[in-house]
Amino acid sequence: MSMTMAEKILAKASGKKEVEAGEIVMTNIDVAMTHDLTGPLSVESFRKIGVPEVWDPEKIVIVFDHQVPADSLDAAENHAIMRKFVRDQGISNFYDVREGVCHQVLPEKGHIVPGEVVVGTDSHTCTHGALGAFSTGIGSTDMSMVFATGKLWFKTPETIKFNIEGTLQDNVYAKDVILNIIGQTGADGATYKACQFGGETVTEMSVSDRMVLCNMAIEMGGKTGLVEPDQKTLNYVNARSNKSFEVIKGDADAASLEIMDIDVSDLEPQIACPHNVDNVKDISDVAGTPIDQVFLGSCTNGRIEDLRDAARILKGNKVSDNIRMLVIPASREVYRDALNEGLMNIFVDAGALVCNPCCGPCLGGHVGLIGPGEVSLSTSNRNFKGRQGSSEAEVYLSSAAVAASSAITGKIEDPRDIK
Repeated sequence: MSMTMAEKILAKASGKKEVEAGEIVMTNIDVAMTHDLTGPLSVESFRKIGVPEVWDPEKIVIVFDHQVPADSLDAAENHAIMRKFVRDQGISNFYDVREGVCHQVLPEKGHIVPGEVVVGTDSHTCTHGALGAFSTGIGSTDMSMVFATGKLWFKTPETIKFNIEGTLQDNVYAKDVILNIIGQTGADGATYKACQFGGETVTEMSVSDRMVLCNMAIEMGGKTGLVEPDQKTLNYVNARSNKSFEVIKGDADAASLEIMDIDVSDLEPQIACPHNVDNVKDISDVAGTPIDQVFLGSCTNGRIEDLRDAARILKGNKVSDNIRMLVIPASREVYRDALNEGLMNIFVDAGALVCNPCCGPCLGGHVGLIGPGEVSLSTSNRNFKGRQGSSEAEVYLSSAAVAASSAITGKIEDPRDIK
């Protein structure tokens, strides 16, 4: 029977020869990730189950990234709970406050390889599908069962393959592509579907760009994001991981496969406007909108490629006196690379604030919150009301290039207009 990539991975993980969309399968979990914000509830639920030890401490990864360093007594108590859990259970894959955002740290540290099933107590766990894994977010109580048994059930999803063709224009990036797709599909247009990205445009993209696509699959309701592994994937994985793995690709004639053709040849920079991610407009429709803060970072666009794009535009320019710009690298590795390449000098000279690797203002939980009536332009993935601070504020989403251009002028600015 022909199967999609998602079906094949779930079949392998459940010990079956074949599965089909809609079928309930009990799968073995290869990687289980939690972090400082959602981890304590998983630990509390795990203790209630009454199992003394986790099923496999080597397959659990814990990352502190949401409130680091601790910014409140509650955060400090959460950190203490998780550090004790790590010690008690002998979990070696523990990344404390210094390492960065979980969805960047896991690939960097070699925890993600093709063909595996990855779960995390964070909705943007779908990011890891860029490396050919079936990766999805789950609840904290679901994670407690994974801790206890190493298994979790799934309803096998149907697949939408976004066949993306065309050469992107200068200053148009993967972020613009995925915002455009979400704008076309709608916030619930891919509910519980596997969102697979392919076509010549994706073939030409870096692994970093593919992570941007998969990261935002959840913003159209997707169960996971996926990209079929190619040589770029293998080069990335083999440089970072010593795990054995199987490259799994789908069949073009799979019954549950739906194809959506996307031509990005004429795409211009895209902006998601308040207060929904699918409220997407061409930048020409919103250019000139005044802003109060720019946030460059997050698991969507806090990678070294994003910092390079922004630094190229900011070099020799100044951040507008009327706004604040926050630069938050996605990981310590990204931070170090940016230092070595001189990017941090450019940001500081331009007048930006550079913070430690973390989720930062993305969820309004740490540094850089915005107040009533203020407007943020952010490279992150959500712009819901109250997401980055006040419920009376507004959040626009963009690429790193638009963020940097807008920081210079103090209003939403097309990077193609910056000299």
